Amino acid sequence: MSRRPVLAVALAAGALLLTCLPSAAAQRPDGDARLTIGTLSTRPDVVTGGDVLVRVGVPRGLDPDDVRVTRDGTDVTSAFTATASGTLTGLVTDLREGRNRLVATVPARPGARAALQVRDHPSTGPVISGPHERPFVCGTESFKLVDGSTPGPPLDEDCSIATRVDHAYRSTDGTVKPLADPASRPADLATTTTTTGARVPFLIRIETGTLNRGVYQISMLADPAAPEPTRTRPAPGWNGRLMYTFGGGCRGGWYTQGADTGGVLDTEMLGRGYAVASSSLNVFGNNCNDLLASETTMMVKEHFVERYGVPRFTIGWGCSGGSYQSYQTADNYPGLLDGIIVGCSFPDVTSATNTTLLDSRLLDHYFTATAPDEFSAEQQTAVAGFRERASIPNLSDGAKRLDPDAEFPAALPADQRYDARTNPDGARGTVFDHTVNVYGTDRRTGAALRPLDNVGVQYGLDALNAGAIDKKRFIDLNARVGGIDRDAEFTAGRTAADVKATEAAYGTGRVLWGGAGLASTPVIDHRSYTDDLPGGDIHMAVHGFSTRARLIAANGHADNQVMLAEDNRHGFSLRSPALRYSLTEMDAWLTSLTSDAARPEWTGRDVVAHKPAGLTDACWTKDAEPEKIEQRLGYDNPGECGALYPAFPTPRLVAGAPLADDVIACARKAVDPADYAVTFTGDELRRLRAAFPGGVCDWSSRGQGQRPPTDTWQSAGNGGGSR
Repeated sequence: MSRRPVLAVALAAGALLLTCLPSAAAQRPDGDARLTIGTLSTRPDVVTGGDVLVRVGVPRGLDPDDVRVTRDGTDVTSAFTATASGTLTGLVTDLREGRNRLVATVPARPGARAALQVRDHPSTGPVISGPHERPFVCGTESFKLVDGSTPGPPLDEDCSIATRVDHAYRSTDGTVKPLADPASRPADLATTTTTTGARVPFLIRIETGTLNRGVYQISMLADPAAPEPTRTRPAPGWNGRLMYTFGGGCRGGWYTQGADTGGVLDTEMLGRGYAVASSSLNVFGNNCNDLLASETTMMVKEHFVERYGVPRFTIGWGCSGGSYQSYQTADNYPGLLDGIIVGCSFPDVTSATNTTLLDSRLLDHYFTATAPDEFSAEQQTAVAGFRERASIPNLSDGAKRLDPDAEFPAALPADQRYDARTNPDGARGTVFDHTVNVYGTDRRTGAALRPLDNVGVQYGLDALNAGAIDKKRFIDLNARVGGIDRDAEFTAGRTAADVKATEAAYGTGRVLWGGAGLASTPVIDHRSYTDDLPGGDIHMAVHGFSTRARLIAANGHADNQVMLAEDNRHGFSLRSPALRYSLTEMDAWLTSLTSDAARPEWTGRDVVAHKPAGLTDACWTKDAEPEKIEQRLGYDNPGECGALYPAFPTPRLVAGAPLADDVIACARKAVDPADYAVTFTGDELRRLRAAFPGGVCDWSSRGQGQRPPTDTWQSAGNGGGSR
């Protein structure tokens, strides 16, 4: 992707200034086009840990042995080796925190010179996410290693541990077992053939350490009897590709390091030869903040590249909260993930999810407390839109992430938790307070500002027009449904979004746009269908179609996204034939895209052109031996797939919102009798207008403050970036 201009935009008073970081492209400040220098492991302004992998481009006619490289005047040429392509690659170490200047020269050719400024940050972070959250509970004594032990107590207040390597193997019975003696070869040791054709013993090397206050792990096939794998001497079992796994959740995902990762021991991934990486801060159940998750991904991948080499490509993999991270990291921080395979997906936390949770909480309260017995179960379902009425209380409970004293990690001491009466200065447990570096705070209360709104929303509008509810119920519902305040207490008035937080949500990419990095990212979106679960479920099919609608709105098409659906027997696991197929096809897609070494970057048009010919939308039947049906999947539920796995609306869509579901606070207009399929009496119109004193949502207009993000690679500052 082409480099974008460096921009600085003030998002809001009370919110942080987010800035755009320079790309990793080689910089030639002296105008000499013959010698180049650039970073390989990360972008030059977000280097961490005191080292960075650097490449010097040497033009024809110059001998690489004649090139000299300095770091702030100190010769570091010995760190570089020549590659087959004639470039020099080396790990520059001993960077000082802050700015460092790297210069490549050819002493015998005074005109041959290139310089690059890099900025180093501590390996504990922060870099782009803003100031560290406090309090912060370490999880190192709960984090389980492959042998069941833990890394032990943290070494410092940033929850650091000493980096360690453990070994395991896949048994012929299919399980992963610890390898207590690295020199041993158990009788039940399996073998595997990787995607590159290497047949190797199924021996697994697992590196565990800490970066950005999260526990990371990197696994790959490697024989402990052989020399340690390095960037210049990779393990024979590594296929040169990286899987980055993202874990789900969100509820209680704050103030903790966590004690798990997205998973690095999947034997299907490892058996194909992939290296697998993840961090505890890439599990949304530990960290429900996509900006911090992207920062962590950036730092772990940087370490991987410096230690093991540049992967041919990186595939993001995650379900639910893992899909948030995959989609938003790919769009907001292009280059970290080259392709993504997501499941049980949502576009983001901020818009579709929080909106649906708010609406469910309010409807559940109205149906059970405000107007009990006024709406039948069928009428309640018609207003909510969900397939199962049980999803209303299910998602109402999920709205605890909007409540500052409802859900915390178990390890956070009670005396540090917010309570409006007994501990008003305690840590507030909401998605907004966890992302306060973006949204800013309310100067009066100290609580985070909220991009959360239901002003003007006509709950049950489609149900009214379809005759599922009558005018009396429609008017009463909208007159008394109310809202919630910053402490999630019910209010008679509607919930109004904070303007500054709303602008920040859009401007920084907390609301998924789809027109930045995602425009040129291969996407496979897998839906393990759960709309029909009797107890209700949040992972509804409609959310995948909302993402597709955003891609179409931003790019004019969604041809880089393939959607697959099946029943829920396997969930989001590689036991699923659809997901095994997805991984095979994504590998083929990215292998084709990266086949031209002379063209390392690609456009959205390239992505579509290189998509495997047989890779299309499809679903699998519910039979004991499922059959694949190739057809378009859509919110309009077309064909046999639509009958098998139908999508249903959310309360906001029933109220008339667009399928993209990306409006936080709607533009409003006066109540117009012509907009309804029913005829209101004069008295009914007066009561309806009284319910909406500021008007009703005008879904034909953009939402308040709605706009594409300012740019990619934004930083919240206060720890790094080009603020």
